[in-house]
Amino acid sequence: MSIRWTYAFVDRPADRVGAARDFWTAVTGTGLSEFRGARDEFVTLLPSDGDACVKVQGVGAGAGGAHLDFSVEDVGAFVASARDLGAVPVAEHAGWCVLRSPAGLSFCAVPWHGEAVRPAVVDGSRLDQVCLDIPPSAYDAECAFWAGLTGWEPLTGSLPEFRVLRPPPGLPVRILLQRLRDERPATAHPDLACADVAAVLARHEVLGAAVVAHGPRWTVLRDPAGGPYCLTRRDPETGGPAPGVSDETGSRTRRP
Repeated sequence: MSIRWTYAFVDRPADRVGAARDFWTAVTGTGLSEFRGARDEFVTLLPSDGDACVKVQGVGAGAGGAHLDFSVEDVGAFVASARDLGAVPVAEHAGWCVLRSPAGLSFCAVPWHGEAVRPAVVDGSRLDQVCLDIPPSAYDAECAFWAGLTGWEPLTGSLPEFRVLRPPPGLPVRILLQRLRDERPATAHPDLACADVAAVLARHEVLGAAVVAHGPRWTVLRDPAGGPYCLTRRDPETGGPAPGVSDETGSRTRRP
């Protein structure tokens, strides 16, 4: 089932989502759509050019994280295919559906509304990846699930704990699957591709982000709402390796 567009959702606790909206509009150079949902919990980040591909949600329980929305022409057929691969529907709405992967990661099937043009790079970075953090016992099965669901090209870097699912040209958000060191629930977070991680980091700190850990080509941060995300040394135009980096994952050491 062909995926026509992808959205990265930044999920944050409802009592802190205002800080998340302010931060993510600033770092992506976007504005806010009208709020949607019974509690005004959904909002789309609107770029100055191109089609939106990032949304923010206030969640009523838990610490939040991130999830993917897949825009398709036939939501019912996509949901049926996901179920055949092991996904479990969680909430079925009029025209769209929330599901969970075999490891418990949420994602949504939503109608495609003609989105086709990726937003431009903003200040040397682009939010173009959702990283799925998966416990070792579920990793191989989860990689197989997401590859089967999307049909995207799988890529393996020089570090065995990372695999990338690269979408066809034109789709704005790809998937990185990371095998965790220990057994804990699967989570997800957004990644930004950066031409110069240090320069982007300085800007994010001014906007209220806090550094959690540094690696040779990546930095883990928390946004002002407390949610984790990463800056990665990748070409923000292509999503591929930055100059001097030899593989699709950015040759990163393990994240905490």
